[in-house]
Amino acid sequence: MHEQNINESLHSTKSLKGGDQFLKFGKPCHEIGMLMKGVMRGFVYDNEGEEITTHFYQEKDMIIGSFIPNTNVAMTVEALEDCEISVANYSAVMDNVNKDPEITAVITREFQKLNNQLQSRLVALLNLNSLEKYELFLNEYASLINRIPHYYIANYLGITPTQLSRARKQLLEKERKK
Repeated sequence: MHEQNINESLHSTKSLKGGDQFLKFGKPCHEIGMLMKGVMRGFVYDNEGEEITTHFYQEKDMIIGSFIPNTNVAMTVEALEDCEISVANYSAVMDNVNKDPEITAVITREFQKLNNQLQSRLVALLNLNSLEKYELFLNEYASLINRIPHYYIANYLGITPTQLSRARKQLLEKERKK
């Protein structure tokens, strides 16, 4: 099995254009994917109907809308640029967990990675200032900095675009002093 393909017999390839949705909030989660090419973001709507970016996906990231197959998707996942996704039926993949050691290893590793990202994000939103949030973002998503519009980055960090601009300036000044 090639980890990016989950399992040769279970997957197919899906192509999305920028702006296309892979998963939609509230719909049953029947598919699981591994992002082969492109960048995607997960988002929800707040009480005022504003989008809140909750996650970014980059190459080799697993894309799921729920930790449990066939339950409703917790967030919408859309392509920020043209994407290719190795897609499989979520239930079929989970039926092979504990039967196929390679599938088990991939699912375990990717679920742990998602859990760590969620915990890191929660701690950042609750405890860090704008500069610290931005530094954490750069640590986790360094390869995406020039591929994601800054307003999505600010939204993800829970700060305004102006605060992001200030944090970027502070980081540059901090780097110059070293």
